[in-house]
Amino acid sequence: MEKAHIKTVLFSGYAKLPTGITASEMYKVVGVILTIDVETGMIIEADCTLATRLARKHVASILVGHTLKNGPDPILHLVDKTYQGSAKKAIITAMRIIYDKYRGFQEGSIPSLLD
Repeated sequence: MEKAHIKTVLFSGYAKLPTGITASEMYKVVGVILTIDVETGMIIEADCTLATRLARKHVASILVGHTLKNGPDPILHLVDKTYQGSAKKAIITAMRIIYDKYRGFQEGSIPSLLD
C-alpha cells in the first residue's frame, strides 16, 4: 500500500517505568499507543499500559485531538502540566519515541520489513 493512500497509522513508544509503582510491578515499561491521521498529524485515538483505568483514560483524553505536525513540545508540555503521576517521565519519553517514528514515517525513512 502506498503512503499516499494511508489515512491513519498506529504508532507505539515504550519507556521504562520507575520502580515501586503498580504499573512497573505489572509491566516494567509503559507503552503509549496512538492512532494518528498522517495527513494532519492529529492524534485520533490513544491508549497506554498504566495500571488504573482512570490513569489510562486521563492520558488518552489529554492526547486525543492534538497534533504532532508542529513537533512534540506542545503535547509534552500538556502532559507535564496535567499528569502528576509517577509515570510522567516514562510517558513523555514514550511520546518522544512516537514523535521520532511519526517524523520518520513522514520522511519515508522507516524501512519496510517486507522489502
